[in-house]
Amino acid sequence: MKKYFKIGGYILLAILLLMQFIRPSKNIHTGTQPNNITKLVPINDSMQRLFNVACMDCHSNNTRYPWYANVMPLGWLINNHVVDGKRHFNFDEFTTYKAKRAIKKIGEIAESVETDYMPMENYTYIHKDAKLNNTQKAAIINWAKSAEATLKVLYKDSTL
Repeated sequence: MKKYFKIGGYILLAILLLMQFIRPSKNIHTGTQPNNITKLVPINDSMQRLFNVACMDCHSNNTRYPWYANVMPLGWLINNHVVDGKRHFNFDEFTTYKAKRAIKKIGEIAESVETDYMPMENYTYIHKDAKLNNTQKAAIINWAKSAEATLKVLYKDSTL
């Protein structure tokens, strides 16, 4: 019986070691992002800092990876969150959205923060600085509502 546990342990170790060679590509695109949301909607410095801390790792083209992202399968899990987050909303690809989607997504920012859906609890558990207090939530909600109004004016003649 001990022999099977020993063999199983070696097999498990071999699998864990092999997993380290299968890595997802990193979401790191430095430099100017030509489709960034700021091309359409202004973001002041304090709001940008707040977004950088609480949102940008999963909702932009530039993720700050913690050391444990280099350990598989944690790296795969983090990559999945980033890919999914960018699929829902990407600050750096915002100008590529059609008018109707852009307006809807800005509205979803306010709703997601208001209902504590974002930032996700599993993100704030490790990134304590991303946990939003009531003042920060109100600032994001107000910015999102203002940005939504700006987009509605900007796209008023659009067929959406």
